[in-house]
Amino acid sequence: MQMEYKKLYDKGVLMLREVQIGEAALDARLLLEEICGTDRNDLLVHGDRQVTEEQYNCYVNYIDMRRRHIPLQHILGYQEFMGLKFKVTPDVLIPRQDTETLVEEVMRNLHDGMHILDMCTGSGCILLSLLRYSNDCVGVGCDLSEKALKIARENARELSLEAEFIQSDLFENVCGKYEIIVSNPPYIPSGEISTLMEEVKDHDPLLALDGREDGLYFYREIIKTAGQYLHPGGMLFLEIGCSQAEDVCRYMKEADYKEVAVCKDLAGLDRVVSGVYGG
Repeated sequence: MQMEYKKLYDKGVLMLREVQIGEAALDARLLLEEICGTDRNDLLVHGDRQVTEEQYNCYVNYIDMRRRHIPLQHILGYQEFMGLKFKVTPDVLIPRQDTETLVEEVMRNLHDGMHILDMCTGSGCILLSLLRYSNDCVGVGCDLSEKALKIARENARELSLEAEFIQSDLFENVCGKYEIIVSNPPYIPSGEISTLMEEVKDHDPLLALDGREDGLYFYREIIKTAGQYLHPGGMLFLEIGCSQAEDVCRYMKEADYKEVAVCKDLAGLDRVVSGVYGG
């Protein structure tokens, strides 16, 4: 079946709105652009162009997937983060804009040639972004999930970046000392996971979400051990849930971190806690 570009877009928007997809218009447009190799100007300037039958069928299939709350990024197969394109699958947490705040905060303290450890690396988006926007830094990413590490390695190859990715239960298999340790660990309390959006609770890996009973388990474990792997004056950066700053700051101060600070995201919510070890 053939149809005009704009009419097919309108059909997609309507189908998504029928099932209360929050950003129906944006998702419908992005899926159509992916299939047709177009951009947002085509909708305004070339809305009367004909799509092929193959494009029509592919689009309707993609819209049907999105109607079932399959994340847009899983349909497209990638997510943009820090201006870079990262492959994503159900084996890794989808990179989120909030986490760009974490990367930007690290970058303010990152100097060329530093050694970086990314704990709970997932897709590798944090570590690889830091390596892309610095010079001669050495990066190691670790994760419990071998499936996640496979995706991280693929992303490194696609971005032509060198990084080491190791399977490790937190610091279990980590060696050496670092100037920077950064982590976006699981921080959703177990009892709250069922209340999350379908796109998150049904499609993001549980391993990357579940922060145990109070959501703070991984912060306690990372903070307790990270100092053993930091050079004196090295820094620890943690992404947090917006209500967790007070607890995480207390843990860091109790573990001999100085200059403990909280950074807010673009929405004005607490998002990053950082500190200097033994400084």
